[in-house]
Amino acid sequence: MCSLFDLHTHHDRAGHVALINRYESFAALSTENFYTVGLHPWYLNEHAEEAFEQLSISAKKKNVLAIGECGLDKVCDTDWSLQQVWFEKQITLAKSLNKPLIIHCVRAFEEVMAVLKNNQVTVPVIFHGFNKNAQVAKRLIDQGYYLSFGKHLKNEGVREVLRSIPIESVFLETDDSTLSIAEVYALAAYALGISLENLAHHIEANVHSVFGKDIVL
Repeated sequence: MCSLFDLHTHHDRAGHVALINRYESFAALSTENFYTVGLHPWYLNEHAEEAFEQLSISAKKKNVLAIGECGLDKVCDTDWSLQQVWFEKQITLAKSLNKPLIIHCVRAFEEVMAVLKNNQVTVPVIFHGFNKNAQVAKRLIDQGYYLSFGKHLKNEGVREVLRSIPIESVFLETDDSTLSIAEVYALAAYALGISLENLAHHIEANVHSVFGKDIVL
C-alpha cells in the first residue's frame, strides 16, 4: 500500500508524506520535508513586502511544491484591499514558477473565483479545508479546481459533499487539527464506501497529476 499523503498541515509529523505549510520563517526549511509557503490573509501586516521577498526566494526550492495557503477571508480583521493585493501577487508568483496554489477561502468564494479568472490562472488550484455545500463544490470542480478535506469529514453533510464529486478532484489533509492523516483517510474511505488502500491509490494518482511523478509516496 502506498503512503498516506497530507496535502496541508501546520505540524511537522513523521511517518507520511506531507506538505508542511509555512506562513513565516520561510528560510528555515529542512531539505528532508516538503513545504508550501504563502502569506496567510490572517497575518498580513506592514511587513508583508519583506516577507514576500523572503517567500519568493524560498518558493524556488525544489522541495517547496506549492504557493499558499493564500486567499481571501471575510471573517478576519485584515484589510480587504490588502488581502486582495497580496493574493494577486502570490498568484503571479505561482504562475511564474509553475507551481500549484493552495487556497484559503472563508465566505469569499465568489471573490476568489473572480480573482483566479481575472488573473488567468492555469496552474492547479486546491481549496484546502473544504466544508461548504455540494453546489459550491460543483462550481469549483467545474472550473477544474481541486478540493481538500480534513477534520470536517466528521460531519455527515461534508461526507455527502465528498461523495458528490469525482475522486480525481480530491485531496486529504490534517491542517491544524489533532487528527492524524490516517484518521482523515479512514473518515473519507468510510464516506466513499471504499477500502483505505483503494482511496490511497486514488490520492496518489492525484498527487502525481498535480505535483509530478517525482513525489514518491
